[in-house]
Amino acid sequence: MKEENKTQQSIPATKVQRAMKFVTTGAKVGKNYMKHYAKKIVDPKVSRENLHEDNANDIYEALSELKGSALKVAQMMSMDKNLLPRAYANKFQRSQYSAPPLSYPLVVKTFQKHFGKSPSEMFDTFTQEAVNAASIGQVHQATLQGKKLAVKVQYPGVADSVRSDLKMVRPFASRLLRVNEKDVDYYMDEVESMLLSETDYDLELQRSIKLSQTCMASIANVSFPTYYPEYSSTKVLTMDWLEGKHIDQFMADNPSQERCNQIGQALWDFYNFQVHELREVHADPHPGNFILQDNGTLGIIDFGCVKEIPDEFYYRYFPMINIHILEHPEKLQKIFQDLNFIYPDDTAEEKKQLEAIFIQMIKLLGKPFHNGTFDFGDEGYFNEVYAFGEATSDTPILKNSKKARGSKHGLYVNRTYFGLYHLLHQLKAQVNTQANWYEDILDHV
Repeated sequence: MKEENKTQQSIPATKVQRAMKFVTTGAKVGKNYMKHYAKKIVDPKVSRENLHEDNANDIYEALSELKGSALKVAQMMSMDKNLLPRAYANKFQRSQYSAPPLSYPLVVKTFQKHFGKSPSEMFDTFTQEAVNAASIGQVHQATLQGKKLAVKVQYPGVADSVRSDLKMVRPFASRLLRVNEKDVDYYMDEVESMLLSETDYDLELQRSIKLSQTCMASIANVSFPTYYPEYSSTKVLTMDWLEGKHIDQFMADNPSQERCNQIGQALWDFYNFQVHELREVHADPHPGNFILQDNGTLGIIDFGCVKEIPDEFYYRYFPMINIHILEHPEKLQKIFQDLNFIYPDDTAEEKKQLEAIFIQMIKLLGKPFHNGTFDFGDEGYFNEVYAFGEATSDTPILKNSKKARGSKHGLYVNRTYFGLYHLLHQLKAQVNTQANWYEDILDHV
């Protein structure tokens, strides 16, 4: 059930207004730390859980009011269970489904600017209250000539504030992710580029039509909405309304293993086809973007975040997934250097430690591929992944590194696979993971 949110009458739009919101929030976080350490003096056993809870509430409140790229970064971080303390992850996950919506007059203003008409003049019916509100925009339900439609409306000022917001969110990201600011800067350039593309609804419309048509022709048990260019603009995107349930609602009905496997296989095939055939992928695999329909198909929405995969990255990254790469240590070492996991000027001891960490990482990431089938309901596997993430986040050689480790292209590819694995785990799906590329990929190293 969707949580109730207060309607937001305006968004801080200028750099000064948005900067002040960050400053105010920073002051609140500082105050929370002072309270925590005061309690710690009285009782040294006080845990950091209440501190995390207070900070998560204050940061989320600020980000949900700012919306846009700041809130999107929070959403991205919440998808990886290892990145954030639980209080932050739980709070930030709300942005995947529901953030405070904008008031209807602001929606009307957007329509007047881009169409010269109000929503009520364009559609037979149009809900004044958003049915879903997230980081970049909010969704209203409309009808036209008997068709039920989803109309996505971008928040005002989001595109213009991406660069300045990311500069201000860097210190928060650095502290929450427990990495140095150099790493944050390196990856934030990739995040900025992707977020700017997400604010371009013309680009999203083109990608949505192309990718949905291509995938529909090649993959079983998937469905996509029809998109309507005549009712879309740079800030408004109109498509069919897909009926169905999100994964948590679907699983609450205790579906059969067969149904879970069918949906899981469709999800796996959807990503496998995009990555290895198209070399561009729907890189926002959070639960809000998938609709499980009564006819057993997987409805897929929102092609705003699409990562194009360069060949030079593809032919370095995916050989690591094949377990047989471990039989070729010289090739693996070259891959680690090509992808900036290890640098030529690292010491021999650093190289030894880093290689051991990254070998364990690729074994875990590649495990679903190794035997041709995989049970994503295996709790042991996911406990192993989470334990590895927790252990490596505090490993001195990574924590204190003065260099960014890993290609920037890996940021969204890793995010995609971690998100995919998490969705399949929610479904407890047993999936056929066999693929032609898996055997052929080592020939390119």
